[in-house]
Amino acid sequence: MSRNSLTKEFLPKHVSIIMDGNGRWANERNQIRIFGHYEGAKTVKRIVKEAHRQNIEVLSLFAFSCENWNRPDQEVKALFELFAESLTEQAKDLNSNNVKFNVIGDLSDLSAELQDKIKEVENVTSANTGLNLVVAINYSGRWDITNAARKLGEKVKDGSIDPSLINEQDFSEMLSLCALPDPDLLIRTSGEQRISNFMLWQFAYTELYFTDVYWPDFSEDDFRKALDSYCRRDRRFGLVAETPNHDKIV
Repeated sequence: MSRNSLTKEFLPKHVSIIMDGNGRWANERNQIRIFGHYEGAKTVKRIVKEAHRQNIEVLSLFAFSCENWNRPDQEVKALFELFAESLTEQAKDLNSNNVKFNVIGDLSDLSAELQDKIKEVENVTSANTGLNLVVAINYSGRWDITNAARKLGEKVKDGSIDPSLINEQDFSEMLSLCALPDPDLLIRTSGEQRISNFMLWQFAYTELYFTDVYWPDFSEDDFRKALDSYCRRDRRFGLVAETPNHDKIV
């Protein structure tokens, strides 16, 4: 079987996406930035369906970072209105397609109404066994790590864990997505080549894929190209390469 084939054996279990370029896409069309976000929401629907078709187990999407609060108030307000609308529109569709929905991030800064809507959709889809769709809102990798350290500190304080025995697994269990596999592949659209404070801990051995395509234009074919790129790579996790040249290491 060719490793270049998009077969379940070689596909990533967990794909993360930094959905970048909505604003620039709109600007190039002489539209306001929120127009790009609305078009980007349509892309989310298409890519979720394609991930489901490709038997991806987890799809995590970076929707709103802690740093995004620094954007103009009007844009931030519109983004959260768009997210609430999308939740209302897609809840039934997610459930009927056996998609399990979760949100990660510091939700305490969101409106009570939006928090309730998120919990509602999470509860409705909690028993689903298909694609795990994770949306990161008011999230940052540094927040995640700091939050995990705080949780471990509380365990040390109440005597439930010996600080001298804390290991990587203990720390990982305090992080967001602790019950899911770390991302195998990160896709970032719009030509930027950085991870922008996303899953800093979880990306330790994640394969990176960058494309110049703006998120509103990112198609199912573009997604499959990213998967194909992943399937062609040799992931060794620091081990010796399985080739006659045993001196080659990563």
